[in-house]
Amino acid sequence: MVTDKIVLWNTDYGKIVSNLKLVMEKRNISIYQLCRLTGLKFEVIKKYYDNTITRYDSDVIAKFCFVLECDISDIISYIPKIKV
Repeated sequence: MVTDKIVLWNTDYGKIVSNLKLVMEKRNISIYQLCRLTGLKFEVIKKYYDNTITRYDSDVIAKFCFVLECDISDIISYIPKIKV
C-alpha cells in the first residue's frame, strides 16, 4: 500500500536512467543530427546520451519524444533497488 511507504533521508530507492542512446541507435540518428532537429545544445544531449544527467527537464524530454517519435518511457526508465 502506498501509504505504508516512508521516504528516509539516506535510502537507496533505485535510480532513473536515460535510454536516449538506445533510442537514437534504433533510429540511426547522431547527437549532431538530434541537436539540429531539437535546437538543443550538444552538451545537453550528450548528458542524456551518456546517462550522466542529474536533473531531467520535461521540455527537453518532450522535444526528444517529438523528434524521435517515441514515448517518454522509451527515453527514461526507473530501475528499482534490488532487495537482498
